[in-house]
Amino acid sequence: MVLERGLEMAYRHGEERDQLVLFPGCLDEYVGPDHPVRAYDAFVEALDLSALGIEENENKVGPPEYAPGSMLKLLLYGYSVGIKSSRKLERAVHENLAFIWLMRNMKPDHKTIAEFRRKNREGLREALKSCARVCLKLGLIEGNILFVDSTKVRANGGRGQNHDQSWYRRQRQELDGRINRLLQEVESVDASEAELGSLVKMQEELVRTGRLKEGIERALSELEVRGVRSKNGQRRRVNRVDPESGIMKGPQGSGAYYAVQTVVDDGHGLIVGTDAVAEANDSHQLSGQVLAAEDNLKRGCRAACGDSGYANLEEFEKLESAERKVIVPAKSQVSRRPVKPFSKSEFTYDPESDGYYCPQGHRLTFRRFQDRAGKKLEYRIQEGRTCQACPEFGRCTASPLGRTIVRHRSEELKERMEKRFKEPEAQEIYKRRKARAEHPFGYIKKVLGFGQFLLRGRLGAQAEASILAVCFNLRRMITILGGTQGLIGRLAAL
Repeated sequence: MVLERGLEMAYRHGEERDQLVLFPGCLDEYVGPDHPVRAYDAFVEALDLSALGIEENENKVGPPEYAPGSMLKLLLYGYSVGIKSSRKLERAVHENLAFIWLMRNMKPDHKTIAEFRRKNREGLREALKSCARVCLKLGLIEGNILFVDSTKVRANGGRGQNHDQSWYRRQRQELDGRINRLLQEVESVDASEAELGSLVKMQEELVRTGRLKEGIERALSELEVRGVRSKNGQRRRVNRVDPESGIMKGPQGSGAYYAVQTVVDDGHGLIVGTDAVAEANDSHQLSGQVLAAEDNLKRGCRAACGDSGYANLEEFEKLESAERKVIVPAKSQVSRRPVKPFSKSEFTYDPESDGYYCPQGHRLTFRRFQDRAGKKLEYRIQEGRTCQACPEFGRCTASPLGRTIVRHRSEELKERMEKRFKEPEAQEIYKRRKARAEHPFGYIKKVLGFGQFLLRGRLGAQAEASILAVCFNLRRMITILGGTQGLIGRLAAL
């Protein structure tokens, strides 16, 4: 298309790079008043670092260090914008105006950042507790209804580092032999006064081999704690780089993962509790996560809700009370599979005689306990020929011994839980669960781009999970309170 004469548009080429430019007169003018970085600065200023276990002492003896509060701000804001590695954070404090403003023009190197994060894992893990209590003071958390959910995040360990006990024992034996040979060579070289270079190399190799052996020992110790075989009888494997992680199937295939557990408040969807565990199965997590969240809030909840993966009668017994109700469906209640004919629900239990009656009126009596703890009770028809003569034989059971029913010691609680789940109020709460509990995972994985832990060990994973939860909460608080200045104003009033 040809423009008429006089209407041509010229390109913009910008200013010459050697031309003098006047930057803002002070650091505070580098970022606008509504920039989110100001909220992170105000939030950390409102925290009591000593309550987190992070030491802050202006009268320390020795060379000056970077203020712990400033380093905490750097980590929180870095994770909130998807910058989590120490080297990228070091680059950001040199190049990014928001980071320069936040750090007041301080420029810690990557080793200092990494060391602060490593040394203060305990304090970082407690950061969410302080955040939850701040939200409680601001009236943003109700604490009445809590939702529990989990997602898998890769640990800092490669897939090729997953091995069983026999592999680690062979490697330990080989390393012991290598260490002995190196020690003999070092002694021989030292005795013959050979050149220094070769001795130094052998000593370095000895140190590397010793570190490898330490990793092998940690993996073997973890296997001793968990057991060398899983419940299904297969040989248990642990990751050599991060033995505390669990081998499970995740979004990126099978490998070393942590299951990140979160407890979310129903009011505004803020996270009130988080954890990183090595168990892929959620069935033993409900009570521990809910009670920890209640401890963070220093108050009990009215209802605790989770999906069918958390269904476990032992967990229900720990939580169920007159003040707290548990809303967790049985797997049969959310499964799309049709109910099989002559299922347990069609049999009637008689508490007076402690027995079951089948649809045909035949009685099943208690025979034995199926487990050593006495939690599962087995009931069977008195005579096998009774079932064989029944017209439903083959559909109800094909066993020559007759039909068997297994009853849990807490079967009444199980029936009460299933009945409660069908109530309209419970259905409404369960519908909100997905919107509340799964929202943080989408934000953390998709918006922040977090797909793998940097720190190794469960404590390190818990620390990073806590940081991410605080980042999510702060972003929600900014939205709820009408912007950065709204949050800063409320924090200043505490």
